[in-house]
Amino acid sequence: VERGKQLPGLEVAWFGDGNNVLNSVLEAAGLMKFNVRVATPAGYEADTNFVARARSSGASIYETSDPSEAASSADVLMTDTCVSMGQGDADARRAAMDSFRVDSTLLSLAKTDALFLHCLPAHIGEEVSETVFEGDRSVVFDQAENRLHAQKSILLWSFGRLA
Repeated sequence: VERGKQLPGLEVAWFGDGNNVLNSVLEAAGLMKFNVRVATPAGYEADTNFVARARSSGASIYETSDPSEAASSADVLMTDTCVSMGQGDADARRAAMDSFRVDSTLLSLAKTDALFLHCLPAHIGEEVSETVFEGDRSVVFDQAENRLHAQKSILLWSFGRLA
């Protein structure tokens, strides 16, 4: 809503690894009734349990290995790092994720007012191009600020400072 996007019915496109961030997006989709188009390479698909729960909660989850298909008419494009800390197969992951990089071509397939999200830190040139990351449709720093406030609220709640 902060950027004019309304839930439910939002079309979110995810690109890359079927990781913990995607699991959170799928869980949120079920709770808030938005739709997710998941574009992952073979062997890096979304966790089937999270997909099933989101679908059973009313979210439409579409899985594909074609990034262009996922980007088409999306309201939001999202990705995360190709390689997380401690993963030993970095070269293989980067190679598998190369065609899932969010770049200006993918962004051009989305709606004209589509936004780009990334949970940070980003590896520019790997999962996202510099043009998209630094572009006027990128809201990654607003996203980071909102996460900061959410984490502060959780800390206050856990210390009994919020009811």
